[in-house]
Amino acid sequence: MRLLDSHLHLWDPSRLDYEWLAGALAQRFAAEELEQAGVDGAERAAAIFVQAECVESQFLDEVRWVSETAALTGVVGIVAGARLDRGERTIAHLDALADLEGVVGVRHNLQGEPDGTARSEAFRTGAAVLAARGLRFDACVRARQLSDVSDLAAAVPALPIVLDHLGKPAIGTAADPLRPTSDWLSDLSDLATHPQVSVKLSGLPAEAGGFWSPAQVIPFLDAAAEAFGSERLLWGGDWPVSAVAGDPQEYRPESRSLWARTVAEWADERGLDVDAILWGNAARFYGVA
Repeated sequence: MRLLDSHLHLWDPSRLDYEWLAGALAQRFAAEELEQAGVDGAERAAAIFVQAECVESQFLDEVRWVSETAALTGVVGIVAGARLDRGERTIAHLDALADLEGVVGVRHNLQGEPDGTARSEAFRTGAAVLAARGLRFDACVRARQLSDVSDLAAAVPALPIVLDHLGKPAIGTAADPLRPTSDWLSDLSDLATHPQVSVKLSGLPAEAGGFWSPAQVIPFLDAAAEAFGSERLLWGGDWPVSAVAGDPQEYRPESRSLWARTVAEWADERGLDVDAILWGNAARFYGVA
């Protein structure tokens, strides 16, 4: 089995500053820890690093650090941190990223921004510059912000966009699961009408608080497949965020392998192209081998 993890985080609080880290996540997660969280049955493994929201002043330093450790972590592409609504400062930042090795896209983390941020003229301008440079955009939003991503896709059709974590729908817990809501299903379908948009099968374990069951997540995977087709589905581990469970929080390194197996078995049972979902689609979207 080939496995290209489209959504891998790495961080080291001794190297960079992360204001959001707390609980079981407030420790180093880098090459050694990732090795211990390997996926069973992965004969070939690689990953796309997605910015871990260090402080903004260190976005470039984060790219440099990840590049230094790429040989140990299998990172073949970097989605760097960026703010797309800063006008000339955005352009200067993208200029600086162009000088760094391995950058294939950026993420302006929208989930904590006011609704409508991606609809602003400043953001659209930055997104158009991003598209002109051949880079991709990771859209990390809450379910209520999905329409903002659709609006961005319509406004900047040349920009390849991937939706992180299926838009973070409410899925409940293993003990009290929730079904997909009509609003989420409708908004996901609307987003899928834009051919340059893909979706990551990632993050659902974190939305369930780390305790989840295959039966709980399969309705959401089915909805993504129905909307996007197997050719626009990218598996992502969301490690280590999705490997933390319980109260108090506990890090569970085996969670990454469990999520990969769940998605692979689901795809196989549905007659979908498992290799494309686990490797090929991410390789094509991000332009990596």
